[in-house]
Amino acid sequence: MDTQQNTALTRALAEVPGPLPTSGVIHITLPHTDRFTVVGNHLAQHPDLSCTAVGLAVRIQSLPQGTEVSIKALTARCQEGERRIAAALRELEAHGYLQRFRHRLPGQKVITRTVFCNQPAALLRPRSQAPVAAPAQAPIPAPARSQTHVPDPEPEPDPAPVRPVPPVPPVPTGTSAPEAPVPLPVPPPPPPAPPFVPLVPPPTAPKPPRPPLPQPGALTPELDRAATALLSDLRRHAPEFTLSEGDIHHLAPAVATWLERDAHPDTIRRTLTDDLPEPLRHPVKLLKHRLTALLPPPLPGACDLAAPARPRVVVTPFQTCDDCDRAFRSPDPGHCRDCRETREHRGEDVRVAA
Repeated sequence: MDTQQNTALTRALAEVPGPLPTSGVIHITLPHTDRFTVVGNHLAQHPDLSCTAVGLAVRIQSLPQGTEVSIKALTARCQEGERRIAAALRELEAHGYLQRFRHRLPGQKVITRTVFCNQPAALLRPRSQAPVAAPAQAPIPAPARSQTHVPDPEPEPDPAPVRPVPPVPPVPTGTSAPEAPVPLPVPPPPPPAPPFVPLVPPPTAPKPPRPPLPQPGALTPELDRAATALLSDLRRHAPEFTLSEGDIHHLAPAVATWLERDAHPDTIRRTLTDDLPEPLRHPVKLLKHRLTALLPPPLPGACDLAAPARPRVVVTPFQTCDDCDRAFRSPDPGHCRDCRETREHRGEDVRVAA
């Protein structure tokens, strides 16, 4: 297998036109026959776009019309995560390759439409700088159509003398002869785009309801006062937690539950204010989550910490036989098994003899 690969590579390198470079990459360019996308160097070698943005732009450009290109859909197609794809889309949007706008449907529903342009510089070019396409569209106006369509019915009455000689019927007017083949290579104007049909995403699983805030067994005035003071004092240690009176009144029972379970105020304060996310956008939601998810269990009592009593093992003591002095296990003193059997036999003999 190695020999075949080396031979194929040597043959391909021999077909590269011109001398091979002494350093750098060597391109072996094979023509594509199907399933290819033309990408401009303005995108492939863009100095301000990351490689992730360039690769994502090529992926979007290769997709057919109407394909969903949202962050969720691209995450399912690509190896990158949602954050990298979202950042790459923002780069493409900043440089004009991607545009997103709101569109209102007839049912008063607003959706987001995505438009990708493979050459934004040409799209932003002024109309005055685009006369190149004018000659190709020059024969399309009404006068040109009248000249091209008028001679069409004329050769129909006498096709017999003309058909044997040329393959195409002659044109009577000399001015229209050079104009007739001009509109042939001109493609017709593109048909109007079909109405947009939004792709409805599959329904997502409903999120489970959030657990309620913990409540103390008995909210005494002392616990309520201590919890309120602790929440009001958080802004001294973390200015992000400058809470309103309504938020403090709502969170006070949860803090009272921690105090009821013998949690130290400093421990509660460190649990609520340490390792904060950057930036902190919803401090009240963070406090609710930490007060609920990190709630410690009640302290165990003395009876719970006591070592469990080991099961009592009853040991049968040793006894000494009254007849033969043999040791045997029995709860009561007396005779061993052999002596009991001997006594039973003797009693039977006496009874039989009697």
